[in-house]
Amino acid sequence: MSRIAVMIPCYNEEKSVGQVVRDFSKKLPNAEIYVFDNNSTDKTSEKARESGATVINVASKGKGNVVRAMFRKIEADVYVMVDGDDTYPPDKIEDMIRPVIDGEADMVVGDRLSSTYFAENKRRFHNGGNIMMRKFINSLFKSNLHDILSGYRVFSHDFVKSIDLKSSAFEVETELTAFALIHNFPIKEIVVPYKDRDPDNPSKLNTIKDGTKIIKTYLRIIRDYKPSLFFSAIAGIIALSAIILLVPVFNAYFQTGFVDRFPTLIFGCFLLIAALLLFCSGIILQVINNILPRKR
Repeated sequence: MSRIAVMIPCYNEEKSVGQVVRDFSKKLPNAEIYVFDNNSTDKTSEKARESGATVINVASKGKGNVVRAMFRKIEADVYVMVDGDDTYPPDKIEDMIRPVIDGEADMVVGDRLSSTYFAENKRRFHNGGNIMMRKFINSLFKSNLHDILSGYRVFSHDFVKSIDLKSSAFEVETELTAFALIHNFPIKEIVVPYKDRDPDNPSKLNTIKDGTKIIKTYLRIIRDYKPSLFFSAIAGIIALSAIILLVPVFNAYFQTGFVDRFPTLIFGCFLLIAALLLFCSGIILQVINNILPRKR
C-alpha cells in the first residue's frame, strides 16, 4: 500500500483547520495528516492536534518556506498539499491521488478555475490575475494548463525530492508548475469544487505584494530557462532607446555635415554596444541551457 501524506500549510487558521483535518482523515483514513504551523498567533496548532493531525512548526515566515520544509521533512510515496482555509473540499481527492499511484502523473493539480472559482471568489483582481498568469505560463511553455496558482495538489515522491524550491511566499505554486513543465514531469488536472473563505477568516494573500512576487518569479523563470528571450527583450528596449537618441544626431549630421552633440552620440553608441552584448549573451546562455542535462 502506498504511503500517503496530507500536508496542510497554515497561518492563523484556527477557525477552519480542524474541519480540513477531519475531512481529509475521513476520506483518507490510512494517510498521515500533517499541519505545518507557520508562527500562528491563534489556536491553529491546538485545533489541529485536537482533530488528530501531527503539528510541525516552521519558523521561517512565508508559504514557500513552509512548502520547502514539508518536502524536506516528510517521507511518503504520495504527497497531498492542501490549504488549511477549508476552500478545497476533499470530494475529488481519490481521483487526484490515482494518477500518481498509477504512474500517470508526477503532479496532479486541483483545477478550481474550471469549476466554481469565478463565482465563489469575491477578492478584487484575483480572477483577472489568475487568467493573466495562466496565459503567461501557457504561452511561455506551450502548455494548456487551466489553473496555475491552485494550492491543492498531489505529488509523487520523485517530484518532491527533485525540486529545489527558491520561493519564500505565495509565489511557490508558480514555481511548482514551472518546475514540472521545465523538467518534463507529467502534469494532470482534475476539476475540483471551490468555496470561498469564511468572511470571518480573511485571506492572508496580499493582492499587490504577493502578485508582485509572482511576477518576479515569472521573470526569474524566463531568465533561467529562456535566457535568449529574456536578454533579447532587454536588448531590444536598450537598442530602441539608443535609436531614439541617435536619430536626431544623424539627421543633423546629414543636413549640416557637423556633429554638435558628441555626448549624445557617444552615449547612444554605448547603448547599442550594450544591447548587442546582451543579445549575444542570451544566445550563448540559451545554447548552454539546451546542452546541459536537466535534472529528473
